Amino acid sequence: MIFREATRQDLPAVLALLADEDSVVDPARVVIGEAHERAFAAIEADPRNEMLVLTDGAGEVVLGCLQLTYIPGLGQNGQERALVEAVRIRADRRGAGLGAELMRLAAERARERGCGLLQLTSNKRRTAAHRFYERLGFARSHEGFKLHLEP
Repeated sequence: MIFREATRQDLPAVLALLADEDSVVDPARVVIGEAHERAFAAIEADPRNEMLVLTDGAGEVVLGCLQLTYIPGLGQNGQERALVEAVRIRADRRGAGLGAELMRLAAERARERGCGLLQLTSNKRRTAAHRFYERLGFARSHEGFKLHLEP
């Protein structure tokens, strides 16, 4: 397995992972919109954001992904924190430890950067994901809130 930063060529595979977490979506069938292109370019250009992928190493098939955003703050003694988003493992590859490895590598990356905290939010309906995060040592320490903003 290879853990690396995503390239533009990985965008269809990443979007396929995000499209449907319960089945395997063919990256060739994914429609990449202008907003996706802009978002990926912004992530790629921002030193505080990383889209990371886990690949098979042989044919470079993307098996998992996540986004890390590094947030400066005055709390935690001024240490940065890393926010994990868009965590996915391809549906047909779950249960083999890839998700745990992906999260371990993300934590290692954040630690090397000097972050004092790795945090994430998860949709309340994703109970299997919650059990997964708890097995990795994440604690339910806060209640999250979101406000959707309309243009």
